[in-house]
Amino acid sequence: MIQFLVHEAADSVGVATVDIKSGETASGLFMDSQKGIEIKALDDIPLGHKIALNDQAEGGVVIKYGEDIGKVVANIKKGGHVHIHNLKTKRW
Repeated sequence: MIQFLVHEAADSVGVATVDIKSGETASGLFMDSQKGIEIKALDDIPLGHKIALNDQAEGGVVIKYGEDIGKVVANIKKGGHVHIHNLKTKRW
């Protein structure tokens, strides 16, 4: 069962297609290549929210759809929940 989607190979996050529970090994799919990926969730990831595909340091950027969608404002571990507590848009 696919639990998250990654739009492009360059993306640093996937999007949950179901609620993912902390500690669960979640199965994902790269939409551009149809390649599978598995990541152990460090946090609960609600449907529609982002899961980190790799460690991301404060000051870095999050890539989704192959585009920079914001600045990392708190370190994020692979498998962590990426949302407003650790990601801020650069537009505001």
